Amino acid sequence: MTLDPRLLEILVCPACHGEIHVVGEGSGLECRTCGRVYPVRDGIPVMLIDEATPPTRPTPDRHGGPAA
Repeated sequence: MTLDPRLLEILVCPACHGEIHVVGEGSGLECRTCGRVYPVRDGIPVMLIDEATPPTRPTPDRHGGPAA
């Protein structure tokens, strides 16, 4: 199932407000900034921080530098 491109244009990560993109053939939405992956269930993005998979890569600190 594909997500409406208009929906993807307006969705942002609720944790850091970063841009998201589709991963796993539409099974998730990954934040390009913090790396959290939000699930898509029955074609509906679940944009809740508590439902997201934690980042698996280092994230920048609030000032844009590398993570400590």
